[in-house]
Amino acid sequence: MNNWVKKGMGPLAAVMALGTVISGCSGGGSAPADNKAASGTQTPAASSSEPWKVGSEPVSFTFFGNYSWYTMPPWGKDAFSKHIQEQYKINITAINAGGNAEAKLSTMIVSKDLPDVIWGDRDKFERLRENGVLVPLDPYLDKYPNLKKWAGDEILNMLRAKDGKLYMFPNWYTNKPTGNAGYVVNKKIYEELGKPRLETTDDLYNYLKLVKEKYPNIIPFEPGQAKEGKGVDLLFSAFAENNPASYAGTLRAVPKDGKFTSLFADPVYKETMTFVNKLHREKLMTQDALTQTVDQVREKLNTGRVAVYADITATDYASKANAELTKSDPNAGYFMIWPIHKPGLDKNKIKVAHYDRLGWNAAAITTTAKDPEKIFAALDWMTSPEGMRLIAWGPEGQYWKGLDSEGLPNLTDKFFSDPAERTKNMNATTDLQIVGNSTYNDKIKVKAELSLPEEKRSWETRYQDAITWKTHMDLTTLRGIEPPQDSPEGIIRERWIELYKKIRAQAILAKSEQEVIEIIDKGEKDAKTLGVDKLNEYLTKRWKENEEKMKKK
Repeated sequence: MNNWVKKGMGPLAAVMALGTVISGCSGGGSAPADNKAASGTQTPAASSSEPWKVGSEPVSFTFFGNYSWYTMPPWGKDAFSKHIQEQYKINITAINAGGNAEAKLSTMIVSKDLPDVIWGDRDKFERLRENGVLVPLDPYLDKYPNLKKWAGDEILNMLRAKDGKLYMFPNWYTNKPTGNAGYVVNKKIYEELGKPRLETTDDLYNYLKLVKEKYPNIIPFEPGQAKEGKGVDLLFSAFAENNPASYAGTLRAVPKDGKFTSLFADPVYKETMTFVNKLHREKLMTQDALTQTVDQVREKLNTGRVAVYADITATDYASKANAELTKSDPNAGYFMIWPIHKPGLDKNKIKVAHYDRLGWNAAAITTTAKDPEKIFAALDWMTSPEGMRLIAWGPEGQYWKGLDSEGLPNLTDKFFSDPAERTKNMNATTDLQIVGNSTYNDKIKVKAELSLPEEKRSWETRYQDAITWKTHMDLTTLRGIEPPQDSPEGIIRERWIELYKKIRAQAILAKSEQEVIEIIDKGEKDAKTLGVDKLNEYLTKRWKENEEKMKKK
């Protein structure tokens, strides 16, 4: 799972006890190019007539989700999409991947039998565009204004292709912070130890030692799957202000003075890894952190055998574990703390991870579509407040009735009185929300959550609102700056990733702090030999290009 995209983020939208899960992990197949697929295409012109009104007549289109794991639920089978189908005359027919998205898409390209809409990770669309099989969306943006209004020029400019045109309709874009990374503490153990201060890296170290002394069968610090970074990378954020884990675990470079610089030459990274190594050497953290599976991490959390847990997706795992523990003991469970920081730093400038406003993935209309304007109009309606209310919260009169002064639905008694049925109905359209508007939808979710008694509010939303959303950093301009895999810089990047993972593992397992420094210094020499400086120059150039894109109006 790409570290830029996290469950419940969504992003990046929260996973709520209220019932909706509106985002997921990126994955699945790629979109290989085939020069036989199509010739170049002309930019469509929006008709000079009045905008086509959704619901005035039927609009139908085929839809392919470009993920091997994804199977689209039948449109019109659930209560929510059935209402849209009947009242707004929108019909969507799925073309499913059958477990192999790459092969399925390749077959459709070669046979020139593409679906009307392709939905998937944003980096999979460029080759399709180069083959001339995608429809530019620019002629429709002013005529059907919801996407432009809610996403805004900055986001849309970031999504433009090399030719300056927009081909992608974003999903779960947002104008507010999102994110699920942070530190989770075992409530019962913390209270039994007298609720000691737990704010700085020194506090954390002393607390973990106390846990080890008093609870020999408890894991003091659980960083999740360290081979993927997780809590290990998260600690990188504790040793400098505005220094998210993403610099280490995703970019593997540190921006300084307007350019990317070497991670292994960064004194903050060395300080971080000597701290992590100390935790490992003194058996204050999971000893199998580099080999454990996701299921093993979950099992430890679910049984309460962890004192402190840190992860990029902390709220996801911890919320489920909290629910499991409190079933048998209301005084058990987990809570989140404000991110740990090195003494002397401003805790309010500690940013544990990143978010980006582009959201999760995107939809694109292909040249196969007989009437792309009507399809765009339907998508634009689906991303509007009206469309979001109906696809995510249902038809008016069931779970909501009327709007408040902010344009948010007023929730009915049935929304709160029948959570099981509500959850079933809302979950039924999770995988049908293909052009989600997080900016609007998250406001409804927060309103719904605050309408509940405090004891019934979801664990995730409570801490997302209080902590995680406030401690993530906007890195939208650093999205999509990675080089193509088959380019010289792309080849360097792949080799650099492998070297980085090896050095990180060796540093964790080192026998002394001095050995940690030696390992990282050796890694820096090897990185230079690989050509990482050339890669960082490439990343810097793309970063600056993104900054210029976002400035355009």
